[in-house]
Amino acid sequence: MEFRHLRYFLALAEELHYGRAAQRLAISQPPLSVAIQQLEAGVGARLFDRDSKGVRLTPAGAAFRTSAQALLERAEDACAQAREVQAGEVGRLRLGFVGSTLYSGLSGWLQAFQASHPKVEVVVIELNSQDQIDALLQEELDLGLVHTDRLPPALAARPLYSEPFLACLPASHPLAALAEIALAALSDQPFILFSRKGSPDYHARIVEICRRHGFFNPRLQHEGRHWLSVVSLVSQGLGVSIVPAAFQRAGVQGAVFRPLAEAIEGSAVFAAWRKDSAGVLREKFLAAMPGPTADRPPGLANM
Repeated sequence: MEFRHLRYFLALAEELHYGRAAQRLAISQPPLSVAIQQLEAGVGARLFDRDSKGVRLTPAGAAFRTSAQALLERAEDACAQAREVQAGEVGRLRLGFVGSTLYSGLSGWLQAFQASHPKVEVVVIELNSQDQIDALLQEELDLGLVHTDRLPPALAARPLYSEPFLACLPASHPLAALAEIALAALSDQPFILFSRKGSPDYHARIVEICRRHGFFNPRLQHEGRHWLSVVSLVSQGLGVSIVPAAFQRAGVQGAVFRPLAEAIEGSAVFAAWRKDSAGVLREKFLAAMPGPTADRPPGLANM
């Protein structure tokens, strides 16, 4: 039995006339007759009565008609779904993200994407950069938003945007009264920094910034696994830090943010994915995000 047999059967069941059914199907009558005979042989029941009065459905044919119609509709739905998946209009995207993107426009990008792709399920998971890299390699994520482009050979990366670093100080700190902070002024302060284990490359980059601008090594007092933990520790008076500008919108009471006096490389965010993974849905999501020429993400323009 083939799907064309079902289509021929349903056309004849509606027209109850071989000539009109054949015309509707854009075929001649002999192939239609042969197809109906083949269908009846496959079903094992006579579906039509044919005599001088015309063509009529048998009781078996009437029962078969309902199931045949449902079967064709399910097949058409399956074909439509396959086309939508191929076009990236339906599916599931597992998205990893670093905490700073929450305050740099991620929620807006997600809302815009979901509005234009209502049949796509986006599952978001906050992980530091190294954990995202591991999850991508294990095929537990489809796309990651990370702070590094130094990735294993199996992964690819694309720059999304960069935002400035700011000095983060307890509100009661004497330096908090300054309009901007020189990095050298932080050299004798207890320093709170993003965990080396969480993102080795990012950690090393921040330490190198400190070394180039006033002090050889920050006095590492505490490490946080997430940037929001770093800001929270600063707010409690446990030290100072330099953090991505996005966190000044996190609403952490007791922490203040000041521009750095030095012109330093910003905090970059990259999209990362497996090179061997399907890309239609991923590319559609990335198209809704800022491009590599953006110096600042949405929401930072008035800083």
